[in-house]
Amino acid sequence: MEKDMISIDIRELFQIFLKRWWIVAIAAFLCLVIGFVMAFYIIDPVYKADTTLYIGKNVDQKTDITYNDMMLGTQMVKDYRELVISRMVSNTVIQELGLKDITADQLAQKLTVSSKNDTRVIQITTEDIDPELAMNITNKVAEIFKAKVVEIMKVENVQIIDKAEKAKNPIRPSKRMYLAISFIIGLMLGVGVIFLIEFLDNTIKTPEDIAKYLDLPVIGTIPIFPK
Repeated sequence: MEKDMISIDIRELFQIFLKRWWIVAIAAFLCLVIGFVMAFYIIDPVYKADTTLYIGKNVDQKTDITYNDMMLGTQMVKDYRELVISRMVSNTVIQELGLKDITADQLAQKLTVSSKNDTRVIQITTEDIDPELAMNITNKVAEIFKAKVVEIMKVENVQIIDKAEKAKNPIRPSKRMYLAISFIIGLMLGVGVIFLIEFLDNTIKTPEDIAKYLDLPVIGTIPIFPK
């Protein structure tokens, strides 16, 4: 009995969607168009530029790196990370690059500082809608940071490994992902509309509805004749 009820319910659901499949198609198409417009014309693409720096002594013939130097350099990476995003560095970068309509806090929000696999190599990353500006900010931040370390800590132990380069492709938005998400949202929206229509529709349409909802026997039906 339960299997029969389940099969009937599945059959009814299939008939409901089959009867109003065009709602799902229209909703998916409209959402796909909206996602396409947003991904290609409304949302600004964001580009990334990064540079890597090494925290440690300059190695030459007269200088040896001891174990204590290595441990100290590893601990100082955390301190240097905070120095990179400080207002002191950001204000200097803004001044030297001649940036307008941006504060030190806003510039710091564009920056990301991370250490590579718990080493003394740190990476400074800048994200911006202008790829050339992202490159210039990243390189200037590394330059100012290196100078401030000498000025504040009286030690020259920061070396720039790789300078930032101009990005060719944006990191976001992912146009394919936007389109896929928009299509899925459209399908879900169409299905939701169909369920809402069926939920609000309490009219009797077939003899089976009379037996199902009113629990009354059907004696006869009057057919619809063409005019």
